[in-house]
Amino acid sequence: MTLSHDPTTAAPVQPKLGYRAMPESSFLPLGQPPQPIRLPGTDCLIKPKVPLSTLTSYRVGGPAELYAAPRTLEDLQLSLAWANDRGLPVTFLGAGSNLLVSDRGLPGLVICTRRLRYTHFDEETGQVTAGAGVSLVRLAWQAAERGWQGLEWAVGIPGTVGGAVVMNAGAHHSCTAEILVNTNVLNRSGEPSLLLPADLRYSYRSSSLQTAAANKDQPLRLVTEATLQLQPGARPDTVLAATTEHLDQRRNTQPYHLPSCGSVFRNPASHKAGWLIEQTGLKGYQIGGAQIAQRHANFILNCGGATASDILNLIRHAQEQVDRRWSLWLEPEVKMLGEFQAA
Repeated sequence: MTLSHDPTTAAPVQPKLGYRAMPESSFLPLGQPPQPIRLPGTDCLIKPKVPLSTLTSYRVGGPAELYAAPRTLEDLQLSLAWANDRGLPVTFLGAGSNLLVSDRGLPGLVICTRRLRYTHFDEETGQVTAGAGVSLVRLAWQAAERGWQGLEWAVGIPGTVGGAVVMNAGAHHSCTAEILVNTNVLNRSGEPSLLLPADLRYSYRSSSLQTAAANKDQPLRLVTEATLQLQPGARPDTVLAATTEHLDQRRNTQPYHLPSCGSVFRNPASHKAGWLIEQTGLKGYQIGGAQIAQRHANFILNCGGATASDILNLIRHAQEQVDRRWSLWLEPEVKMLGEFQAA
């Protein structure tokens, strides 16, 4: 039962609840070279040794031990069931735009949600429901073309709807929490539930979904879709102009010419993180192939050939220099996945 509708204005089909457990014959044969496995009755493949450097905006990181990119909610549940039957750790990956994946890669099964793409604009309520894999940038342009206000700020954020819900993505003094109506999630067992904004305990660039992912004692939940409240009825050319203005502002002040994760650090209450780093004289500072951007000091760029360790060491160096000068420890906004060697 597909969730990848095209055209994108089609209403999503309601998925089945639950999932089918995988038969033992689906498991990788022991002692044989790993081969892709097709989940029975689906087009979804479990692939071994997939390089994650091609799936993150930093263009760094080692391979996923196993990788799946389901197109439907049912296939996603089947992928989870397959991992559960084998006792494998599971990592969820969206657009990979706010991640730093270890050079060692990730163990277990990496499930990528970027193929869960559909949108439905409800003219009566002014609400848009989008799959977790929908590009936030594309959704912002779709809304603008319809004359729907409320997502102009999102046009420069290179992530997905699912990632925006988890991270409380925001820009230009607006954020996801302000427009979220509800979100559908799956737990590790593949069971669905509906969460409201109050359930997510939103704060600046954070939610309970994010803290649960970092805390093994809390239940892991994966966003599969979200409903956002927008304001229809404006002139499309007016909303398009405002959206374009937001994009131009970001392009004029932030470096987009080289791979990065966007802003590396959360802004503390006192000053912007970029300003604090700039005042330490670190603009242009480089470790290996990783460099603190000249245009915006809260960006770390992959100038070519950078490793995840280069980037992490540069993050630590910036933290140490800012702390040494102001006794203020910058908190990363970028999420680190996998094992990193000590510097």
